[in-house]
Amino acid sequence: MPELEPWLERLRRELRGATARTDESSPRSHGTSGARGASGSRAAREAIDGHVPAHSPLSPVRAFASLSPLVQPLVRYEALDPWDQDTASLPRPLAAYRRAMRSFARAHLAPAALEADAEPHGPAAQTVLRAAARAGLLSDLLPRPLGAGSPRLFQYPLQMQAAIKTEELAAVDGGLMLLLCASGLGVAPLLLSGDLGLVRRYLVPAFAQSLGGEPHVFAYAITEPAAGSDVEEGHGASTYTPGTVATPTENGFRLDGRKIFISGGDIARQVVVFAGLRGEGMESFTAFLVHANDPGYSVVRTELKMGMRASSAAELSFDGVRVPRERVVGKLRGGWALNRATLNMSRLPVAAMGVGFARAATELATEFACRTRLGARLLVDYQDVQLTLARMRAETQAARAMVWHAAMRPQALQREASAAKAHCTDAAIAVTTQAMDLLADHAALHRERVEKIYRDARLTQIFEGTNEINRLAMIEDEQRGLLDTIDRLREEPER
Repeated sequence: MPELEPWLERLRRELRGATARTDESSPRSHGTSGARGASGSRAAREAIDGHVPAHSPLSPVRAFASLSPLVQPLVRYEALDPWDQDTASLPRPLAAYRRAMRSFARAHLAPAALEADAEPHGPAAQTVLRAAARAGLLSDLLPRPLGAGSPRLFQYPLQMQAAIKTEELAAVDGGLMLLLCASGLGVAPLLLSGDLGLVRRYLVPAFAQSLGGEPHVFAYAITEPAAGSDVEEGHGASTYTPGTVATPTENGFRLDGRKIFISGGDIARQVVVFAGLRGEGMESFTAFLVHANDPGYSVVRTELKMGMRASSAAELSFDGVRVPRERVVGKLRGGWALNRATLNMSRLPVAAMGVGFARAATELATEFACRTRLGARLLVDYQDVQLTLARMRAETQAARAMVWHAAMRPQALQREASAAKAHCTDAAIAVTTQAMDLLADHAALHRERVEKIYRDARLTQIFEGTNEINRLAMIEDEQRGLLDTIDRLREEPER
């Protein structure tokens, strides 16, 4: 009857809305639907809507098998999990390290992630830190017996090892990842100084303490209240007067000043502090190793951050801290070189953080699409959702390729490290935004983790030099080529 049509249409809309909601009380098997078998379990799906099954003669996997054995090695491949395929492409020591980092992250970071985010200084984060110390994650920048690293790993660049580690940890939790990895930033200037005495006196005993289950954390202190990214590139540094000052004394130096946003500064036992010599500019930048129990050193406060909350950002005060000469890291006035060399290496692990966040967001979005229904179909069966997931996968894959290419060089090139840092962390935000769009209202829920990934990823666009500073660092590194281009074009006739 015509008069019933509006009522029936309203009923249809309400029914469609009801079936679109995810049944959280009875989770479904991912990627399955259809009639139930005699046992009550759902029959296995053979294909996603819009695609042929693997046994179809039109499936590339099956079609390649029909080609001549002579050419099959060129085109045929096993449809493996992408993570496994990427891992298999690595040299064996790096592949084993990647598997170990993923296993540790799943076993220790995953159960503590949400609690450590909600209660940054609570017991969950400290439990993970102690487990990481015993497992060697705080001491793997030196090979055994000096540290915890496998000697076989050290035939590959340190920045590649760090990139693998940070991606695997970030893919599970960003805050706990930074809690464990920030110490490596404090260790890097000691290694890059080339001073074996510093390594023997300070790093080796610290690493032994960590392996014994007593975390010995290092921190890297450069940022000041009046200077952040602008002291991470030459032009900004040329106009800045250091706020933290080292005054020569009879037996060493006296440090005065403040540092802010220092990752792990509140729990660090030793801090590499960059300071200018009194009366001089940034060209006098020098690195000093400060102990947490040195008189005059104090932790003023820690910040409540947007993301990566399990790792603190501390403000440090230096009020007449006495540092003996043997704790100068590298050369006097050699701090600027140490700082820039450290950043060139550390920006690649930060880029890898972005890869880890993009990967995590992609995995969560995929799981959501494979269990959530719109009408009678899973979200993943809609072509628009498939296109979104494909874009997320492509952006993550491209970012990882960029990091691994740059990180496998013997030296970290500034233009590549800065490009990777800026591009991959921007990609992380783009991919996570797509995941949030796909999850809709669910994306705002803390338990779904996607909003947390967004908060964590946002920080990677800021620290280790903002992405704008990193883009300028690319131009700085290519300045010679740009000047040559200007000279060449000046000599050519005008068009």
